[in-house]
Amino acid sequence: MPSAMLILIGCQLLGELLRTTFHFPVPGPVIGMFLLALALGVRAKRTGQDMTPAPLKPAAESLIANMGLLFVPAGVGIIAEAGVIRKEWLPIIVAVAGSTILSLMVTALVMHWTLPRTSANPADREGGMS
Repeated sequence: MPSAMLILIGCQLLGELLRTTFHFPVPGPVIGMFLLALALGVRAKRTGQDMTPAPLKPAAESLIANMGLLFVPAGVGIIAEAGVIRKEWLPIIVAVAGSTILSLMVTALVMHWTLPRTSANPADREGGMS
């Protein structure tokens, strides 16, 4: 598990390095996790193995089991920025509501396109969704 945590922290560090070097408006850990997912996907495609290597599974499972704790810093950050939130509440509400609606619409479209293609019954694939 220590080697897996080093991989996760290394990806986070690489993401942070890319963010600061190229001034990306995305947090470094998000870039790092995207790079990790990309690397694991490429590895799985090349080797034909499971996408998640065995050493990463226990580390990932322990992080997921304690995910609630990972939201504490975000909550503290929101409280710390209460003045900004109070001042800019309308754009924040519009952005959150808009992104939620957009996410739901994109999810519905993806489901609409993929479900008929993944149906076990070949007749369902040709007819689309009922």
